[in-house]
Amino acid sequence: MRLTEITPAIPLTSLDGRYRKQTLPLVEYLSEAALNRERIAVEVEWMILLANGFPENSNRPVVPGVKPLSPQEQDYLRSIVDGFAQDGIARHAAYEAKTHHDVKAVEYYIDDFLDASTGTLGAQTQLPRLKTLVHFACTSEDINNCATARCIKKAVEQVWLPAARRMTDFLARKARDCRDMPLLALTHGQPATPTTLGKELAVFVHRLRRQIRHIEQQEYLGKINGATGTFGAHTVACPDVDWIAVSREFIEHRMGLTFNPLTTQIESHDWQAELYGSISHFNRVCHNLAVDAWMYISRGVFVQVPVKGATGSSTMPHKINPIRFENAEANFELSCSLLDTLASTLVESRWQRDLTDSTTQRNIGAALGYSLLALDNLDGGLHSIHPDQTVMNSELERNWEVLGEPIQTAMRAQELQGRPGMERPYEKVKELMRGRQIGKSDVEAFIDSLDFDEATSERLKSLTPRSYTGLARRLVDFEAPQDETEHNDLGLPQQ
Repeated sequence: MRLTEITPAIPLTSLDGRYRKQTLPLVEYLSEAALNRERIAVEVEWMILLANGFPENSNRPVVPGVKPLSPQEQDYLRSIVDGFAQDGIARHAAYEAKTHHDVKAVEYYIDDFLDASTGTLGAQTQLPRLKTLVHFACTSEDINNCATARCIKKAVEQVWLPAARRMTDFLARKARDCRDMPLLALTHGQPATPTTLGKELAVFVHRLRRQIRHIEQQEYLGKINGATGTFGAHTVACPDVDWIAVSREFIEHRMGLTFNPLTTQIESHDWQAELYGSISHFNRVCHNLAVDAWMYISRGVFVQVPVKGATGSSTMPHKINPIRFENAEANFELSCSLLDTLASTLVESRWQRDLTDSTTQRNIGAALGYSLLALDNLDGGLHSIHPDQTVMNSELERNWEVLGEPIQTAMRAQELQGRPGMERPYEKVKELMRGRQIGKSDVEAFIDSLDFDEATSERLKSLTPRSYTGLARRLVDFEAPQDETEHNDLGLPQQ
């Protein structure tokens, strides 16, 4: 049997198949059905504004000859949106099959409900006579740009941002609880000045929250100004109407978007490029975090919690593979590739209009879907690891040479104070420590060979690789302040 003949239909992509559970919330806002539902909402709210004017229910129609809609008629129109479900999706699809035009199909779909309104509202309703008010003076892009912006805004604010905040907040709690855990830093893959695990995690929290703030402040622009952005048909049909004011009212107060007064036939999509750039940047920071976590696991700094019944390798029973972090990496990369393409292509249009943006924007759901899937994997991975302080302390104990930095810096300070024998501090420490494995006794002997003042000598001798972490624990407070009363939910030992 051919797979294409199986019902229900087998999904083509993993987002709607293997990973449907993780990406399902985006269906509510970024699926084709969600877009059509939002298109219906735009058409309905435009009708209500034209019939009732503004402020809300002022009973001064924008279009002469139209009677204001009653509250019952307005409720009926809005119920078309609320009732858009499986039957509605099929009916819209049938109209689109005939018209080969998705927005025209929306118009005909609404017309059906206007014809049927007498059954609910009685023969006195004017709705059947108002078919010509549907899509009045609009081009398809007037409807599409508003519907798309509202879909994306809801998807980001209701689904993506909560997932991003949830993962970042957990990382902040992990940073706080690891604030005092000394960690051997590696720069260029080589032992370097020690830090704390909490401070290194807090660096990622700081980076991620900056991008979250950018995304939270994102504008979502909209326009409703006709075929080439001139209100041409509007002013010919109704010359006494302030169409710019009507447009602003609709975009800002009825659609909840930012008014864009200057467009071609399409809204220019610059805000989309800004948004996708910020989300792509967030993805890349997360990718960096996933790679670092993977390498910390490989190094033994983090230990993975075994999942009962899970198989790490088909042939090596001992393995617990860091697959959540690997899956996160791959899906962040896929998301970034789509977001970067969207950001670079949507800002261009041939003269006043071409249709490349229409098909391109149908991939917004996939772009955010891969990011959401990656966030789910990264969050799950972070929940499944805990630090191994024995490994961390062992690494530090094997690398006393990292104290070369504070010793030579103290020598510089002593030389500046006129202390003899402190010249060429960098070179002297380099001669002792570079390319050699040394221990505590070697460090103490070197300190004793120099004429440090007593306080400096004692301060240097008291240093160990574990204690040489500077202000790392205090730096964590910038993103994960200590709260003694908060429950430790990370499975870490209390410090």
